[in-house]
Amino acid sequence: MTIAVIDYGMGNLHSVAKALEHVTHENVIVTRDPRCIRGATRLVLPGQGAIRDCIGELERTDLRGLVQELLTRQAKPLLGICVGQQMLMDHSEENGGIDCLGFLKGVVRRFPADMRDEHDARLKVPHMGWNLVRQHHQHPLWKGIDHEEHFYFVHSYYVEASDDTSVLGTTDYCRVTAHVAIGREATFAVQFHPEKSSRAGLKLLENFVQWSP
Repeated sequence: MTIAVIDYGMGNLHSVAKALEHVTHENVIVTRDPRCIRGATRLVLPGQGAIRDCIGELERTDLRGLVQELLTRQAKPLLGICVGQQMLMDHSEENGGIDCLGFLKGVVRRFPADMRDEHDARLKVPHMGWNLVRQHHQHPLWKGIDHEEHFYFVHSYYVEASDDTSVLGTTDYCRVTAHVAIGREATFAVQFHPEKSSRAGLKLLENFVQWSP
């Protein structure tokens, strides 16, 4: 049994791998070798930074086609993290607008620059730190995690999915409701960082390792 963290040069690859090693005895590898990725039993698609760079690195490393193929086949569990979630959508507003992988219907939007809280204090962008995640639909990856639980975020852009059935968790930041957990079939993706989210994040990773869609 092998969990492959897809290495296309973007994301907290080794932090994610270390967190997975903490919750499983399965072999965890960080790799960009298509044979290793195809042969793995589970896949993790991380992402960090600008989405144009992430999409560009997927193409530069010749992994975009493979990732899209694996998403289409849904033959093994895949976990997307941070920009790895955003890339699953149709389109992102970032970098002047860019088409994404189109696995799920919806767009990636930027938080408004002038958001204010109930005391009229200006809210920072990026949205950074701990925030409450509400489980929108039941899912095996929520097992043992409170319906309202805190996870750790760092992001200026957020997913707005078109299909409610794909929305698995939400977070409110001022007047914006972000779809921070989404999924379909054997794919589950989150905007927050489970590897930085203490007990709840490790539990989600443990659930992923045990998930049999």
